[in-house]
Amino acid sequence: MTLVRAKKHLGQHFLTDKNIASKIVESLRPADKYKQVLEVGPGMGILSDFLLQKTEYETFLIDIDTESYTFLKKKYPNLGERLINADFLELDFKAKFDSQMAVIGNFPYNISSQILFKILDHRDQVHEVVGMFQKEVAERCASKPGSKEYGILSVFLQAYYKVEYLFTVKAGVFNPPPKVLSAVIRLTRNETAGLGCDEKLFWQVVKAGFNQRRKTLRNAVSSLINKEKMVDNKTLDLRAERLSVADFVKLTNEIAQNRQA
Repeated sequence: MTLVRAKKHLGQHFLTDKNIASKIVESLRPADKYKQVLEVGPGMGILSDFLLQKTEYETFLIDIDTESYTFLKKKYPNLGERLINADFLELDFKAKFDSQMAVIGNFPYNISSQILFKILDHRDQVHEVVGMFQKEVAERCASKPGSKEYGILSVFLQAYYKVEYLFTVKAGVFNPPPKVLSAVIRLTRNETAGLGCDEKLFWQVVKAGFNQRRKTLRNAVSSLINKEKMVDNKTLDLRAERLSVADFVKLTNEIAQNRQA
């Protein structure tokens, strides 16, 4: 079969190392939590080869690239409707999957944040994620309060998932090689059904805090707070990067209470 050309506008860098591909697939831990796995951007199927050997779950592939789709259709003729030619960011999870599921992939780096926010939107269905990201993004996802990498993605992901940085991947195992290092992380859904606060306000507070991360929260979130009622709130004298998820939840509740007072 004719090989698929990597397309720059799709952010494609095809993994060529089968040992790393196997290691990524083995990082999935289905147990009794899910029976369906969706691979995003399979390219020429280096991860798919290992995924489709597994009997403990059913593997689906989705690729927006019609050239990849045509290639994979010939390579895996029995996949049928489990091979999807569509944009992952537009996928209706509930229509396609009937239970808890996992998402895996060597994700296109140019839309990696969008992929993670899509997963957050479907956090009650996506139990686990194992993915290859640009190392900088992977570090951001897994970073802890107080570090310079800690940001909006860190807080939102860690609110709903346990985030583990698994291993670093060098550029030479891709075709074409990216200009950056890569890393694999695993997200596992935690027990949090709700954060115990107004979650819409929580998202607003976190975004506002990090959008002006050099300012104290008192200045960064000034449009969201009752300034007179919260003049003595010491948390507002900190920068966003100092607050844990629990701290942001507490602050969100304090902001909500003082708005109503």
